[in-house]
Amino acid sequence: MAPQSLSLQAKEGVHDYENPCVFRRNTLPARAYFIPETSVLLNGVWDFHMAGTPEEAPLPEDKGDEWGTINVPGHWQLQGHGYPWYTNTQFPIPVNPPYVPSENPTGTYKRTFYVPSTWDAKSQLRLRFDGVDSAYHIWVNGVLIGFAQGSRNASEFDVTSILKRDGPNELFVRVYQWSDATYIEDQDQWWLSGIFRDVTLLAVPEATRIEDWFLRTDLDEKYEDATLLATIDIKTAEKGTVKLTLSELGKNGGAVIATKEAEVTPNDTKVDLSIPVTNPKKWTAETPYLYRVDITLGSHSIYQKIGFRKVELKNGLISVNGVPIRIRGVNRHEHHAHFGRAVPLEYAKRDLLIMKNHNVNSLRCSHYPPHPRLFELADELGLWVMDEADLECHGFYDAVARPQDVDEAADYEERKAVTFPLAGKYTSENPEWREVYLDRMVQLVQRDKNHTSIIMWSLGNEAFYGENHKAMYEYAKKFDSSRPIHYEGDVKAETADMYSYMYPPIGHLSNLVETEGVKEDGSFDKPVVLCEYGHAMGNGPGGLDDYIEVFEKYPRLQGGYIWEWANHGIWKEDADGKGYYAYGGDFGERPHDGTFVMDGLLHSTHDPTPGLVELKKAYQPLQLSIEGNQLVVKNKYDFVGVDHLTSTYKVEELGDSSVLLASGSLDIPKVAAGETIKVDLPSSLANIKSDKEVYLTVTFGLKESTNWAETTHEIAWIQHKLSGVPAAPKLATSTLTSKLQVERSRAKATVSGSDFAITFDTARGYVTSWTAAGIPLLEKDASTGAAIIPNFWRAPTDNDKPNDLPYWVRFGVDAFDSQLRSLKINESTEKVEIITNTYLSPRILDWGWETTTTYTIEATGRFTIAVELKPRGIKPTHIPRVGLNLRLPKSLNNIKYLALGPGESYPDKKSSQHLGVFSATVPELHQHYEVPQEGGNHMETRYVRLTEDHGRGLRATPADAAVWSEEEWRQFSFQVSRYTSETVQNAAHPCDLVEEDATLLRLDARVAGVGTAACGPNVREDLKVHVEEFKFGFVLERVGF
Repeated sequence: MAPQSLSLQAKEGVHDYENPCVFRRNTLPARAYFIPETSVLLNGVWDFHMAGTPEEAPLPEDKGDEWGTINVPGHWQLQGHGYPWYTNTQFPIPVNPPYVPSENPTGTYKRTFYVPSTWDAKSQLRLRFDGVDSAYHIWVNGVLIGFAQGSRNASEFDVTSILKRDGPNELFVRVYQWSDATYIEDQDQWWLSGIFRDVTLLAVPEATRIEDWFLRTDLDEKYEDATLLATIDIKTAEKGTVKLTLSELGKNGGAVIATKEAEVTPNDTKVDLSIPVTNPKKWTAETPYLYRVDITLGSHSIYQKIGFRKVELKNGLISVNGVPIRIRGVNRHEHHAHFGRAVPLEYAKRDLLIMKNHNVNSLRCSHYPPHPRLFELADELGLWVMDEADLECHGFYDAVARPQDVDEAADYEERKAVTFPLAGKYTSENPEWREVYLDRMVQLVQRDKNHTSIIMWSLGNEAFYGENHKAMYEYAKKFDSSRPIHYEGDVKAETADMYSYMYPPIGHLSNLVETEGVKEDGSFDKPVVLCEYGHAMGNGPGGLDDYIEVFEKYPRLQGGYIWEWANHGIWKEDADGKGYYAYGGDFGERPHDGTFVMDGLLHSTHDPTPGLVELKKAYQPLQLSIEGNQLVVKNKYDFVGVDHLTSTYKVEELGDSSVLLASGSLDIPKVAAGETIKVDLPSSLANIKSDKEVYLTVTFGLKESTNWAETTHEIAWIQHKLSGVPAAPKLATSTLTSKLQVERSRAKATVSGSDFAITFDTARGYVTSWTAAGIPLLEKDASTGAAIIPNFWRAPTDNDKPNDLPYWVRFGVDAFDSQLRSLKINESTEKVEIITNTYLSPRILDWGWETTTTYTIEATGRFTIAVELKPRGIKPTHIPRVGLNLRLPKSLNNIKYLALGPGESYPDKKSSQHLGVFSATVPELHQHYEVPQEGGNHMETRYVRLTEDHGRGLRATPADAAVWSEEEWRQFSFQVSRYTSETVQNAAHPCDLVEEDATLLRLDARVAGVGTAACGPNVREDLKVHVEEFKFGFVLERVGF
């Protein structure tokens, strides 16, 4: 019961929201999440008042008409009050803990509600808030009830003595945007305020009730038989019986397996019960089998779904049911483009379904506890979960590093050594903050302790390391010894149960695994986990296969979590009605961290990006290869065989079209988790003959539908060449083969055949146009004057921007001038050669390319461009690409290609794509990114054909293809677009992109990988485009004429 005399300040002269020793007033003890039937959800439309400071906010007794309305749950910044603010590592306020600015936006909420007349008049009444940012006081019927903070943690208040059971009640809530909690909730996300999770009125029996419960399961030494353990906190005014019941799940109630009872008296507050179970079905992320547990005491009952599993550190590895697990994880923030962290449950479920559909088996709750119902879904669908405390104070890094002028380009470990000890003194090592740190762990563990999917606790994220973390660890271990504890800030794993790292380069990671915590005999007590890796910002992540390879090499390295699951764009419309997904700075906020909030595997709409498609392939649980006439299958599941999968194959001849030569199913014998088998492929495959490339594709899909995917859903695949060499199919030779003619005029030469003409600018050495039968095939670019021009630039990716972009710009790679040194025309009636020698170089600098280009026009209309490049001068070591830019009429909108597809591919991001014949339009091949950047490249190209609606156009293939090596074929890439690289580079959002009235074709001999350098390793050295001599060429041929 709340005292009538409660003051707004627990300590006179100190605001509750600026007092680290006051983080809860009159809240009930944290408990397991459970909403009884006797509850009323108070979500909906509330009255709302916005004030610039707490002093200007109204009190319940105030009268005034400055009230509007607001939706609860929700954030006021997304409903017309103030603006969203994004920072990653910076605090948005001056660093002066625990104090916050006087200008502290304060939202006041109120609504009227009634206690249902059907409820027991003697029941205890509680108000529950599941999430309020950042701190808040509440009043009921004009009486100040209490105070709470910890935005992603729940608080409950006993309002029994204050509520009227036979009339209207007024709930009045004052929410502060900034509080001392702001300093420990700096979690790389939008700063959004208000009541953003459910508000619920609960009724529980007053005299005799279940207060809380903690369910655990234990397995015997053979991991067969089990024990259900239950610790039940109770309050009872009379003698009674606590009953624990374990049942099968069923739509109408499953069969009861066992029950256990205990007699209790008014002196009892805690009951321990256990039920032995003979060989129950075990819960894993691969086999998420659940049972139902019911607990009753008098008229009060609760239920919980639970699975039987045992988590332990065994032989230095995180093991479940005695088996070391492999983490194929992602980091997930809670975000919705329209609602912020007020994420609807169905939207959250969609996230988990997408994870399961893309071979993700583990979820890190970054960097706070999500809505509690998310774990019900994880329990049912099957995901390993790392549940993380609502704690991060990354902004202290900048507060320390900037005055010291710490070099951000320096090694991360060096920067940590200089800054982290000082940054930790603010809160992590500060004894005044010990209890609030501890409260964050208490809230986490107590709310979520009964969920089977949660196999690890985490002490928070990027909060440095100090004594307060040790207190959190000690509490969690004392209360719940069944789960290992993670914390990356404890870099030496002094207390944490594992070594955890972020974004290490592969070589450094290997060294850490081999040395950190390793004893002289090679043994170790703790595993290694990457809590963040594979930064998925924009066109990325590149290099995932390298990480998978090192995961396979070191069993101690148990996997990791991709950063991060989804972009956090907030939908915004400008004055012209153009809509886009906004990022840092788009709301005028300062300081901000720009586009770093757009670093996910999903777009802000939570639709997959190419990065997630690539991750699915990297995470596939079967390792497949072909040896001779056998399929080699390594089962990378941790627990199950492959009995739940079917395997099919197809053989395709790839040429002008894809021709199916054979197909069928494969009989895969049993293969236990971790084992490898060889399966004979049909002997008939050896008899397939073709003068084209022939490829075998083997696919594994679900045999039956599950609660997360339909039958035949693809789990794993492999493509393998059976025969043939890379080649483009021959085109029919034109019958119009009249003699070639060369018409010269001042600064111009035109080569004409029977039905075509190709024009050159002889003053500059460029092709300016090509027409066939009166239809334009190439046209002049207004800015360069050329229809075909060598080019080395691409619009930068997010991963290019930190390092490569400034390096490339410093060397002028983004803008070359051309100096024609000679032009020679060799002509005959059957073939004309135009040979140009030019020097391509950037302004200001003394380096460039000695360029020889040979244009060969045949009487048939076949047009070959051969390029030789020799670098000169003080040159860069690497560049984005080497190739040609071509400008075609916009009417050539239909694309057919034989290359990797259907999605984009780069040297370090192509495993998810297969070789095939694909068709699309130019707009369809534009790869959308919410921050415009390079995209849509297709590697291993055999040909690309561009035609207008009547089928007339041109086809591009490699020149001298007969002598090309496999490596040269792998490198040949194309891209088509309506946007120039300059347009893409300069656009802040997709709505800023302005289409060219043309089709822009890029043909490349080399393209660079994409890496993860926005936050992590750069492109692997052998996958960069090094500046050296190049020889390449392409053939352009008319089609459809």
